[in-house]
Amino acid sequence: MREMGNWHEYLTERLTNPEKARSYLNVSLEEYQVDGDLPFFLLGLRNVVEAHGGIPTLAKRIGIVPEELSEILSGEVAPRFDTFISILTALGYRLSIAPLAQANSCIEAANAEPPILQLGRSASGTKTVPTEHQ
Repeated sequence: MREMGNWHEYLTERLTNPEKARSYLNVSLEEYQVDGDLPFFLLGLRNVVEAHGGIPTLAKRIGIVPEELSEILSGEVAPRFDTFISILTALGYRLSIAPLAQANSCIEAANAEPPILQLGRSASGTKTVPTEHQ
């Protein structure tokens, strides 16, 4: 029988699956687009980073010190766009642009398909591709 762990352990285990991690990041990004809550999005990104080797491993892959990456993911330092792209690339994702549906309210905007930015991953996991969201 498997022992029960805490929520963070469960989430980290689920986010090792690339497709689940992509969906999780998309939800975090969509929420950011609706309410501008950058710390919420960065927490989502940090959870995925932890599931894919942790801050020291990712920092080494993108060529920055772990402390700097930790500050970025904690919201202490605003991420530069190129650093953000490096983080996503190291995780095997990329940003793509899609039209935003016309909406009359924030609620409709939150439920509109597709989101402005969509994360994508190739089937092999080695190269990234934009995904179409219909």
